[in-house]
Amino acid sequence: MSLTVVGSVAFDSVETPFDKRERMLGGAATHFALAASFFDEVHVVGVVGDDFTAEHEGVLTAHGIHIDDIEHVAGGKTFFWAGKYHDNMNSRDTLDTQLNVFETFAPKLSPSSQTSETVFLANIQPSLQLDVLDQCTNAKFVALDSMDLWINIAKDDLLKVLARVDCVILNDEEIEMLTGKPTSVSAAQALLDLGPSVVVAKQGKYGAGVITREGSFWLPAYPLHEVNDPTGAGDTFAGGFVGYLAAHPERPVTFEALRRAMAYGSAIASYNVEEFGTDRVSRLTGPEVVARVQELEKITRFDGATQVDLRR
Repeated sequence: MSLTVVGSVAFDSVETPFDKRERMLGGAATHFALAASFFDEVHVVGVVGDDFTAEHEGVLTAHGIHIDDIEHVAGGKTFFWAGKYHDNMNSRDTLDTQLNVFETFAPKLSPSSQTSETVFLANIQPSLQLDVLDQCTNAKFVALDSMDLWINIAKDDLLKVLARVDCVILNDEEIEMLTGKPTSVSAAQALLDLGPSVVVAKQGKYGAGVITREGSFWLPAYPLHEVNDPTGAGDTFAGGFVGYLAAHPERPVTFEALRRAMAYGSAIASYNVEEFGTDRVSRLTGPEVVARVQELEKITRFDGATQVDLRR
């Protein structure tokens, strides 16, 4: 079994109320791959410049992640993003975005990446996502991420992608924007009519929900004493979620598998925000992940069958 992720490999400079870091390894594909590597063999398809060194590659390869399809552009610079988080850590301001080599990114998948049964289309132009789908002829489960920019300027192409994927993972506000519905639940139900059989609504520090025709399941974020850097938390969640499903390839995906995937994605994402960039997840261990999943189960479980005498 293997999993292919196509998306950005980047450098991030981040300022939070607690600290500031310059040019950390980041990008959607990077965060996703590190989380997914706990469950399956991961192939990363992306593009970088000369400033992406063997040290940066080592963060990925140390976890068995395949980087043969990360294109190196001679004389180019890697995608760069800088942002500053507000005191509530749930909103941020973008200070700088330099697409660099990512501006002309044209995904080139090797045979090993093309034959993966599970594919994640990270946040890139919908037209590129369509191109990747045309190359992945062996895919049995495809999930995608997107953003408000593509909803606003490339909605037609995005709708074409949605019609061809199994799962969409978006922020709740993006789901509502895409469908024109006023709530996450009604928006997710409308999104199911566009093609996907699974919709995941991310709600930042409040958790996430998974919605299918069978029903819905909502899980709060793991409660933490301290959050240092939320950058990449959504991509890390997606990596844990999709990675779990890739390692449990029953198709169609069962609702119980989706519930468990939510727990693993949430657990790994909770570690991601404890430190800056990829620092915490890059040294995370399997037993730590399992321990936090077990803790999530403990703090969210109750006996719904208990009889209570109500006054009215």
